[in-house]
Amino acid sequence: MRKILSLTALVAGLSAGLVTASTARADIVVGFVTSLSGPGASIGIPYGRGIQAALEYKGEVNGEKIRLIQLDDGSDPSAATRAARKLIEEEKVDLLIGTATAPSTIAMMAVATELKVPMIAVSPVTGQPNPEDQWGISVPQPASLLVKVVADRMKRDGVKNVGYIGFSDAWGDLVYNGAKAAEAGEGIKVLTNERYARVDTSVTGQILKVLATRPDAVLIGGSGTQGALPLLALADRGFKGKTYGTVALVNPDFVRVGGKAAEGIQVSAGPVIVAEQLPDSHFAKKLALEFRAAYQKANNMPTTDGFSAYSFDGWKIFTTAAERALKTAKPGTAEFHKALRDEILNTRELAGVHAIYNFKAGAYHGVDERALVIVRLVNGAWTYEP
Repeated sequence: MRKILSLTALVAGLSAGLVTASTARADIVVGFVTSLSGPGASIGIPYGRGIQAALEYKGEVNGEKIRLIQLDDGSDPSAATRAARKLIEEEKVDLLIGTATAPSTIAMMAVATELKVPMIAVSPVTGQPNPEDQWGISVPQPASLLVKVVADRMKRDGVKNVGYIGFSDAWGDLVYNGAKAAEAGEGIKVLTNERYARVDTSVTGQILKVLATRPDAVLIGGSGTQGALPLLALADRGFKGKTYGTVALVNPDFVRVGGKAAEGIQVSAGPVIVAEQLPDSHFAKKLALEFRAAYQKANNMPTTDGFSAYSFDGWKIFTTAAERALKTAKPGTAEFHKALRDEILNTRELAGVHAIYNFKAGAYHGVDERALVIVRLVNGAWTYEP
């Protein structure tokens, strides 16, 4: 399915050819890919609503209007690859933003790098880019940092032995690797490495293996609706230990499906999740409340997740960089693509609703521990745990 959100009418008859052969135009074109269908939809839909809020918040840069083209990748990395190519080669976008799952995001990043169009990832990506040929950055807090902050809380809570269960894909790997990296420094022991697919409907077998090790706590490396499955299985077997996770669980479908089984879980998350509970001096509070107002206006509903805010922060990184890039090049040209890429990588101390961003060539992520707080699910609502 294809959905087009626009401040100006779509220009008909876009010419074919390589992106390097494109000509200057009056508007900036952004291609946004998310998962409006498939197993990633429970987080992909919030990403889509977040980009609408971002467009509502800021729809032009230095007098240049922004045109947004949105595509659905169906939670499929192959479809994400095709969408990225279509947006660059046919629609001549100046920037890619996407997508809802880590595997699809990694696939999109490969296309952006090949075709030399800047990309802002709203899901985590792995590895270290070549600083000489880097065309993308990633907005979310890296799993290593998310898990480190959780491990700090585990240590404070007196947890020694942790069972792990997560997705059998790149996101599950990221969380597990983060947990293993935290073992030495935090004095915890990761006892298991159980996995399940995003399309699974039961994790009974995996949870039985986790419980057999008698862990003090269980760390969940899932997201959205499917992230609740381990908690439901743990509750069915009377587990009384503590549970932990990451911002990937801050999702209304997770809360709804998890119900009482999810109560009390502690996760590391961006401060936007608990904006009203933050002190007035916190860098994210004012902007987070402005984001919520824009989200309400664009979607006619309040925001109850953290994923939409990644889209918003990605947009803020883009528009701030574009203000500088427009001084040297015009949209629709290879020169603008390079200038925009360079200015994104030159982002310094930019406050968003999730983090303060500092990017540089040779690294996808640009956040530090200021990007995270601990929140606990209490009576179906996320509560700030200073």
